[in-house]
Amino acid sequence: MVAPVSKAIPTSPGGARAYFRNIYDTVRTIAIGMKITLKYCFARTVTVQYPDVAPPIQPRYRGFHWFEAEKCIACDQCAKACPVDCIYIEKSGPRKIDKDSGVAVGGALTRYAIDYSKCMFCALCCDPCPTDCIHMGDNHDLSAYTREDMVVEFTDLAKEGKQTPEPFWMQQPNMPKWAAEKKSRWEERARPVREEMLKALQPSSPAKKETPAAAKE
Repeated sequence: MVAPVSKAIPTSPGGARAYFRNIYDTVRTIAIGMKITLKYCFARTVTVQYPDVAPPIQPRYRGFHWFEAEKCIACDQCAKACPVDCIYIEKSGPRKIDKDSGVAVGGALTRYAIDYSKCMFCALCCDPCPTDCIHMGDNHDLSAYTREDMVVEFTDLAKEGKQTPEPFWMQQPNMPKWAAEKKSRWEERARPVREEMLKALQPSSPAKKETPAAAKE
């Protein structure tokens, strides 16, 4: 039996340079990571006095949803994308966006609900929405006493002119200043489209355009 002849792998200047470059990059990235870790390890801890002080919310925070009922065509794309099947949608008939008004018309949106006892806040429901009506909000708290209370009926909120659920403590007369300001921002955002939200819960049809002849008459 003839033993296989081992062939030496030729080393080129470029290969050696890449080898040592990889070592340098490895040590450098580890040093950067350890520098950040040690910085926070020895930093002074700060306790946020919640609820008197607002918790820090990052710009891309994925909180409880903000839903624009007037733009929803009940296409079920968000429900199909949900990995835990926590979105429930019901309608009385097909819906579509009216190009003139930008509001969905057709059958009534009878139910749009999300079970937050299942929701993972992954935001996978937002990307496939063709009308961009469902968004991740900045509401960080939705504690409840029962599992049923964790199911948010966004169509019921639309009847009250709301686009996102309000925590129990935000419904009290005395609340921290930051909470009152946040509630005010939510109300200001929903106020201009409140009538359209109510129309979304009823069957509707596109507004008919007046022809030039009819306008003259």
